[in-house]
Amino acid sequence: MVRMTNVCKAYENGTKALKGITATIDDGEFVFLVGPSGSGKSTIIKLLTGEIAPTVGSIHVNGFDMESIKPSQMPYLRRTIGVVFQDFRLIANKTVYENVAFAMRVIGASNREIKRRVPYVLELVGLDTRTRRKPEELSGGEQQRVAIARALVNNPKLIIADEPTGNLDPARSLEIMMLLERINKLGTTVLVVTHERELVNRFSKRVIAIDGGRVISDGMDGYYNYES
Repeated sequence: MVRMTNVCKAYENGTKALKGITATIDDGEFVFLVGPSGSGKSTIIKLLTGEIAPTVGSIHVNGFDMESIKPSQMPYLRRTIGVVFQDFRLIANKTVYENVAFAMRVIGASNREIKRRVPYVLELVGLDTRTRRKPEELSGGEQQRVAIARALVNNPKLIIADEPTGNLDPARSLEIMMLLERINKLGTTVLVVTHERELVNRFSKRVIAIDGGRVISDGMDGYYNYES
């Protein structure tokens, strides 16, 4: 579960990115976080992953209190979170299989665990026939599926997808969203951060809209009509 209570964030340059954000995301939810550029979306991602700390307020993520978390606990927090980036961030000289397996190796998974888990996840995202391909041999949609598989392979409680369809055409974007919806139905909490209103409006999901560092709406109607 994610719980943010009266969270404010001011940067050293004086920018007040967040001004009292309060929101809860329950286990198993699928939530869109939307808002125009500069609204505070990226700051929220950094707070949830422990990259930065709030100036004021409390944040709890998957049982971790972000106010009192110790540096030694940070790797354990991050194992509960899978992050999907807009620019994929794949390792160019590694195959699809190796890119996904690498995410398991960095947390000390055994070869036996890797051999069991990676094929399952690649089949789940529809890449079981692309395991030996390098990123340059894949389409943009396929590269994003590798990024999703990598985020999913350590069985996180929460997946944060940061503008996951920003570099894709509408058809591929819809495929990626349907894949994330399928992953959510298997029990993983999904938070999609985006400003693509047409895509958001195709899904009947909870939408948290922020602007100027504040929550301006939070509802289940699945409709986003704010300027991007």
